Amino acid sequence: MGVKNLWDILESCKKTLPLYHLQNKRVCIDLSCWMVQLQNVNKSHASIKDKLYLKGLFHRLRALIALNCSLIFVTDGSIPAIKLATYRRRLNSGTEVTRDETNSHNVPSLRRNMGSEFSCMIKEAKVLGLALGIPCLDGIEEAEAQCALLNSESLCDGCFTSDSDVFLFGARTVYRDICLGEGGYVVCYEMADIESTLGFGRNSLITLALLLGSDYSQGVHGFGPESACQIVKSVGEEVVLKKIALEGISFAKKSKGSRKQGQVLKCNDKENCSDHEMNINGSEHSSQREFLRVIDAYLKPKCHSADSDAVHRALALLPFQRTEAQKICAQLFEWPPEKTDEYILPKIAERDLRRFANLHSTSSNLGIHFPLHEIPVKCPISGIIKHRKVQGRECFEVSWEEFDGLKSSIIPAELVKSACPEKIVEFEGRKPQEKKQNHRKPRPKKSNNRTPLAEIDKQLQNLLLDIESGGNSFQMFHFLQA
Repeated sequence: MGVKNLWDILESCKKTLPLYHLQNKRVCIDLSCWMVQLQNVNKSHASIKDKLYLKGLFHRLRALIALNCSLIFVTDGSIPAIKLATYRRRLNSGTEVTRDETNSHNVPSLRRNMGSEFSCMIKEAKVLGLALGIPCLDGIEEAEAQCALLNSESLCDGCFTSDSDVFLFGARTVYRDICLGEGGYVVCYEMADIESTLGFGRNSLITLALLLGSDYSQGVHGFGPESACQIVKSVGEEVVLKKIALEGISFAKKSKGSRKQGQVLKCNDKENCSDHEMNINGSEHSSQREFLRVIDAYLKPKCHSADSDAVHRALALLPFQRTEAQKICAQLFEWPPEKTDEYILPKIAERDLRRFANLHSTSSNLGIHFPLHEIPVKCPISGIIKHRKVQGRECFEVSWEEFDGLKSSIIPAELVKSACPEKIVEFEGRKPQEKKQNHRKPRPKKSNNRTPLAEIDKQLQNLLLDIESGGNSFQMFHFLQA
C-alpha cells in the first residue's frame, strides 16, 4: 500500500509518457508489485492454472527488452518488525493486534514463508527473467526501499512500483503503471515535480505518513489529506522532522487551532477507530518514541549498500539464454520452441540494433566517422526488404545477420535511420531499378494471355472437323460459324 491517500495527493504530478520514454534506461522493478498487478487482472482459478500472470510478465519484459531497457528485478526480504502489525492485519488472521505488537522496539524482523503460493510465483518469475538476461536483487527487507536506494544513488534511472512509500525511502523517479499495445505508455512521478509543484520533499512526505497512516504507522485520528497537507506545508520541509523529534505531535495540535485542545488525538471508541488511526491516549513520550522509530525506518531502511557485492552482481549485464528460455516457456506455458522464438527473437534483435545505434551515435559525437563496413562491431542488419506501416508508424522489414535463425522482422524506421542510415540509402537506390523491372513485366503477361486463346482456337477447329465428319450436327456447325 504505502502511505494512505498519497497517490491522490500526488495526482497533479502524474505524467503519462509514451513507452519509448524508457528506451536505453536502466530500471529496477519491485517484482512483488508487478506480480500482484498481473494477478489482479484475472483472479479466476483458470488464470492461476494457465499462469496468465506469468504470460503478462513475459510480454511486459519483451516489450521493454526491445527498447534496450536494462532491467533489474528486486524482491522483498524479511518483513520489517515495524510492519508486523500491518502484515498480520492483511493476512486476516482474526487475532487482535495487541499493544505490544504495535511496539516494534527490540522485535526482530520476520522471515517470509518461501513455500507460499505467492513466493512460488515470485520464484517462477525470477527463473523466467534470468533466461531473458534479467538479474534479480533479493532485498534484505522492503523491495521498494532497495529500489529507492538504487535510484537515489543514480544506479538506475527509475523504479517500477505501486507502493507510494518508495518516495519516503528516497526514490526520485517512479513508474507506477505500464500499458502495452497501441499507444503504450507508462505512468510516471518525478520527485522534482512533487517538490516544485506541491512543495513536499522527503521529510514532508514522511510527516504525511505519520499523520495519515502507512505500512509503519496507523496515523493520527482527525487528520485527512487536506488538513495534513496544510499543516506540513505551514511548517516547512527543512524543520518538520525536527519539530516532531522535539515536540512529538503537539505541533500539529497548535496548527489546528480551530479545533478543541486534544481533539485531533482523541479516539474514545477503540472499535470505531480505523486501521490507519492511532489512539493516542497514552503517554506523549511513548507516542513520540514511536514516531521517531517510523522516521528512522524510512530514513535508514535495511538495504544492500550501493557498493555491496549483491548490487554489483545485479548491475552486471547477463546474456539472453535462448535454449533456457525455450525450455522454461515449454514448462510454464506449453509453448513449442518455435513459438517462444517468434515472441522473443525479434525483440532481442531490436535491442541489439538499439545498442548498435548508441555506438554509432557515440562515435559521431566524438567526431569519429567510419564507413559502415569498417565499424569494428558488425551491423546486425544485412538489408532492408520493404517499407511497412504498423499502427500508423513508419517501419521497415529488415533481414538480419545470422541471428539465432531469425531471418527477418519489422522495426521502426527511425531506429534504422539512427543505427545504419547507409542501409536506407542502399534500399532507396534499388527502387529505380526495381521500378524499371516492374514496367517490363506486363509484356510477358500479354503473351501468356495469348496461349489460352490459341488453345481455345485449336479446340474449336477440331470441333468443326468432328461436325463435318459426323453430319448429324449441321445446325451446330452453322451456330459456331455465326
